[in-house]
Amino acid sequence: MNTKALRQKILDLAIHGKLVPQDPNDEPASVLLEHIRAKKERLIKEGKIKKPKKSKAACDKPHYRYEEPFEIPSSWTWCTLGDLCRFLSRGKSPKYLDEDRTYPVFAQKCNLKDGGISLEQARFLDPTTVNKWNEEYKLRNGDVLVNSTGTGTVGRTRLFTEDCLGQYPFVVPDSHVSVVRTFDEINSEFMYAYLSSTIIQEYLADNLAGSTNQKELYIGVLESLPFPLPSYKEQQRIVSKISEWHSRIENIEQDKTTLIDTVKIAKSKILDLAIHGKLVPQDPNDEPASELLKRINPKAEITCDNPHYQNLPFSLPNSWIWCCHNQIFDISGGSQPPKSQFSIRPKSGYIRLYQIRDYGENPVPVYIPIESATKRTAKGDILLARYGGSLGKVFIAEDGAYNVAMAKVIIKSKGLIFKDYAYYYYLSNLYQRKLTEISRTAQAGFNAGDFEDLFFPLPPYNEQKRIVDAINKAFTTLDRIMGNL
Repeated sequence: MNTKALRQKILDLAIHGKLVPQDPNDEPASVLLEHIRAKKERLIKEGKIKKPKKSKAACDKPHYRYEEPFEIPSSWTWCTLGDLCRFLSRGKSPKYLDEDRTYPVFAQKCNLKDGGISLEQARFLDPTTVNKWNEEYKLRNGDVLVNSTGTGTVGRTRLFTEDCLGQYPFVVPDSHVSVVRTFDEINSEFMYAYLSSTIIQEYLADNLAGSTNQKELYIGVLESLPFPLPSYKEQQRIVSKISEWHSRIENIEQDKTTLIDTVKIAKSKILDLAIHGKLVPQDPNDEPASELLKRINPKAEITCDNPHYQNLPFSLPNSWIWCCHNQIFDISGGSQPPKSQFSIRPKSGYIRLYQIRDYGENPVPVYIPIESATKRTAKGDILLARYGGSLGKVFIAEDGAYNVAMAKVIIKSKGLIFKDYAYYYYLSNLYQRKLTEISRTAQAGFNAGDFEDLFFPLPPYNEQKRIVDAINKAFTTLDRIMGNL
């Protein structure tokens, strides 16, 4: 289940008047609008609020100003966002003095990408400039804050509450954040829902000004936004229903997270059972692993027969044997051609250079001259990530070259190891725990010498195949469950 899309669907239903039923006993929204307009005029005359300045237009797409964007209930009425605001303005350019952490300045990064507001990364006003900021610019409970500058973050909308203020006396916005402060007759959470909805976010994105690298959301765009106004009571009912749905979605997301963790644990347990010889039954007709090893490599050392090895990881079935990792595998680190040789497009005489990112969701293909491809892979080879945050990841290679952040697994003796069994071994805790023991792994990467004391549980060859089949079936079922989330 795509919970993010579900949240947006709820907001879109809300602003279309389809989330809750209308109550014929409610005061019509047109009456509410006239009341707000009269109140606004009175406060302007009394000098308590300022008359809105003529705002700079942001685009040449005025269609929303002249046409109703969508159908709304008959008890609702169309107006503009500016009609409903007692304060609608971008912040000011502050003078900072970070040594004095008294007065925080709200910047775009305070509107967190994943939701919510945080002042942890805020900078601070020079206290000598505090008088520059009148009371209107001090953020209040219920203010809706809209990022108004920059590609990627512009349009991001969050709701400011008293909890966000923390221990600070007040917080003011910088010039890259717009403040939407409505009259009390407008529920601030409904306004937040409106500005966060898909249709409005898309409209804002379509009506930005400026260059590609410095997009601007002018106040004029916000001011002229068409607003579907319900009665105040219906606003309250809508906000309550949104809250109810979001609570359900949060429960779904929590359950989803729990299930994801459970699936990961289940996969790890399956791999542990596999390398312990407990996932499939042994077949007495299988050629024992000791005989298999001696037949393929008569000089090979059987670890469990050598008294030198006293601390074997765990007991194995009688038909299995322990081997030293480096006895049957070699590890070959990749190479790193200079970036000056990279091409972003395939061309004659070039080969794909695979990097860790290319085995993720966002590959960025690059190609290098074949003569520079000193480390190559064939489709189906096993690659191990060697560094940092990717350490422990295991990949099935494609035809190409591989860079220094990965190492290729080479099986020394043909017919000894079923490749897919080796792949699952590297995913198991036996190998993964070993990585944590290599203190320099995160910086320098590992090499074959680091695995001198790493053990490999070798089953009969036919049992290796049965183990792989069992793992594949179990993982397919678990992946199907994940795919239905």
